[in-house]
Amino acid sequence: MAEGDIKSGNIMDWKVLRRLFGFARPYIGRFWVLVFLTIAMAVLAPLRPWLIQKAIDNNIAVGDFAGLQYMMLLLVGLLLLQSVVQYFHTYMSDWLGQFIIRDIRTSLYRHLLSLRLKFYDRTPIGRLVTRSVSDIETLASVFSEGVAAIVGDLLQLFFIIGFMLYTDWRLTLVCLSTLPLLLISTYVFKEKIKVTFNDVRNAVANLNSFVQEHITGMSIVQIFGSEKREYEKFKDINREHRRANLRSVLYYSIYFPVAEVIQAMGIGLLVWYGARQVIHAEIALGVLVAFILYIQMFFRPIRQIADRFNTLQMGVVSSERIMNLLDSKEHLSDTGSYIPEQLQGAVDFKGVWFAYNEPEWVLKDVSFSAKPGEMIALVGATGAGKSSIINLLNRFYEYQRGEICIDGRDIREFDLASLRQSIGVVLQDVFLFSDTIDNNISLNNPDISLERMKEAARLVGADKFIERLPGGFEYNVMERGATLSVGQRQLISFVRALVYDPRIIILDEATSSVDTETEEMIQAAIDKLMKGRTSLVIAHRLSTIQKADKIIVLDQGEIKEEGTHEELLAKGGWYAQLYRMQYKEVVGS
Repeated sequence: MAEGDIKSGNIMDWKVLRRLFGFARPYIGRFWVLVFLTIAMAVLAPLRPWLIQKAIDNNIAVGDFAGLQYMMLLLVGLLLLQSVVQYFHTYMSDWLGQFIIRDIRTSLYRHLLSLRLKFYDRTPIGRLVTRSVSDIETLASVFSEGVAAIVGDLLQLFFIIGFMLYTDWRLTLVCLSTLPLLLISTYVFKEKIKVTFNDVRNAVANLNSFVQEHITGMSIVQIFGSEKREYEKFKDINREHRRANLRSVLYYSIYFPVAEVIQAMGIGLLVWYGARQVIHAEIALGVLVAFILYIQMFFRPIRQIADRFNTLQMGVVSSERIMNLLDSKEHLSDTGSYIPEQLQGAVDFKGVWFAYNEPEWVLKDVSFSAKPGEMIALVGATGAGKSSIINLLNRFYEYQRGEICIDGRDIREFDLASLRQSIGVVLQDVFLFSDTIDNNISLNNPDISLERMKEAARLVGADKFIERLPGGFEYNVMERGATLSVGQRQLISFVRALVYDPRIIILDEATSSVDTETEEMIQAAIDKLMKGRTSLVIAHRLSTIQKADKIIVLDQGEIKEEGTHEELLAKGGWYAQLYRMQYKEVVGS
């Protein structure tokens, strides 16, 4: 079974149910109101046949029209009361379910925000979407159609049997004679539909994962002409989703007619036996009529209870999956409390070892220092470990050995939000949300004013193209910034880093995706920005880092050389070779 597939849940998994109902604690008053309404519905249901019995035997049979009118008023009043109780019960159960799943979804999203990037590296986004949307929606039915409905049905059965036994125990036994057949068919249906529901939920998760991933990567699909192959894959997944749903339809189409036949058999036996009792004057006609109504009331919740149990069971399964995600320990330990008033910007890596999956070390005993205001450049082939250094400094990942310090203090001692706000990052792969430019720059931070954004945009030269857009800073860039050029997206990400006025600037291939004119514009802004700030720059274009105070050459996670541009060229080593390969000329030592 694939990771994340639903397994058959245990409906009596008290640990999961206890945690689930723990979310109802803030609404405990409304919960007890729901319990009271559930009991009231169960008590009121069997009163109607009892009143009809009394009306037939005590009023109609003896021609008491006045008494019959009184009984009819009681029946109308009972129906109105049942309708009111049913209304509040339905509203309260759905209200409780919606508020609880709101709280669970909020808790889950807050938890997802705290998980380290390693978790997202190996977890399909479609499955997380399924957890956050579909699985949580399933939980709503636990309260509206699951627990409350099942408890109400069971209480109603209890009171119906009590009224039936009180009225005539022999007719009660006749009514219940077909009950074993219904219970057996219900159990078989419950087991079959449980497996089918599991298949449906797994198919939904697979469908979500496939669609999300391939819509995101649609450009790759079209560039390589894979539309037909991906379409065939989608048809296979969609076909399995259809098959799973049709299997559930098949079981429903079999079970409910069978249940109706069993109920009809019970009513037939009751009429056959009860009619004889009425003919021999052993029971009154009203008793037989009441029992016919009782048996209809009795079989209806039993037919529904199998479906409700599966609803509850799927809710337990969804709860277990959500709780497992909430229990995930793959989050960064934000136990630091240090919030500096003003960072100086000194960065020190001391014997740092790091692996995404031990023992495949990505960084091996990396040590270097950057004084406040220095520009440190990281160069090397793809996979040398440059981006890993950036990720560790921001605490996107945790290193296994060594120490990373800012201003002489271990970064694990910093408050995580404060640490990241002190570091401005411009990545090679720019991600923009489907929102306005100003919201993409500020990320909806109310502390960042529009004037501040305009000043940062002016500094990097982004104000010119922003002002030409319809609405300026209110222009919606659409999903992933689809309406902007690569260079424009890069400039916006640069503005986004600047508005926080960071003491440390990180540029990860920040100019690799822009044209020469835009690169010169950014480079001019970088020179102004880096004055008085510590900067770590990753660049394939060695021309952009020749002014660096120190250049660090990495290869397979190890530092091979470090020094200034002139010093490294003079050594004729790794850096000089990279320089010759890029410019296709021999540089003398």
